[in-house]
Amino acid sequence: MELMENYSDTRAIRAMRDVSIGTSETEVRVDLAACFRLVALYAMTDLASNHITARVPGRHDHFFINPFGMLYEEVTASSLYKIDLQGNVVEKPDVPYGVNTVGYVIHSAIHAARPDVVCVLHTHTRAGVAVSCMEGGLQRVHQNAMLIANEVVYHDYEGPVTSGSERRSLVRDLGSKKAMVMRNHGLLTCGGSVAEAFYYMYRLNAACQIQVDLMASGARIRQPSAQSLAAMDEFLEKHMDVTQGNLEWPSLKRKLDRVLPGYEL
Repeated sequence: MELMENYSDTRAIRAMRDVSIGTSETEVRVDLAACFRLVALYAMTDLASNHITARVPGRHDHFFINPFGMLYEEVTASSLYKIDLQGNVVEKPDVPYGVNTVGYVIHSAIHAARPDVVCVLHTHTRAGVAVSCMEGGLQRVHQNAMLIANEVVYHDYEGPVTSGSERRSLVRDLGSKKAMVMRNHGLLTCGGSVAEAFYYMYRLNAACQIQVDLMASGARIRQPSAQSLAAMDEFLEKHMDVTQGNLEWPSLKRKLDRVLPGYEL
């Protein structure tokens, strides 16, 4: 009863959430750089591949993206490129690297189609790629998967993401959702803040890790009852739009300050 009362008290949680949302260009740059460091810290990187973007505040057509060649743990607020939806460089950082074309294609398509999205995050994590190759995709057999499964959609593999046609199919398949399993490829999440996009990626990748571990164990899988799944759906409808990852965001940045500092430079 006490737990449900705490979840029901959404006003205090929303107030804490709103404090952590960056609204200036500097704040968004810092949050995005922090996101790169956190993805590195939680072992979700693929060397210098993949990309995270964040929309420039007040501009529908400009967003920040990482230089192609820097490790995620090296990214700082000042090392980010600012580009437009056509891929033109608006502001170049003082780094000897360019912009990943695939990153531009994926992210510009979503930023153009989804004005509600501030941040887009794409990974090739080991567990995420494994689940993307499974016919059944993410299974609702454990609570971590249940927490995000209703936000997860799928996109079929079309080869390297470089064409205009795949931009259209990516947008179509994502729809209004916040998480996507890109078949035979990897994972993608988005959110109304950098914190929310990271939250969904952390949850989605963790759910994939649990599924891979469970299947590898060879154990007989116990399926949750229809009643328990319905109860979870009811709970999510009432409560899981509250924190959007922003409740945890200040604590995550404090952790970075201790173990991987310098992202705000």
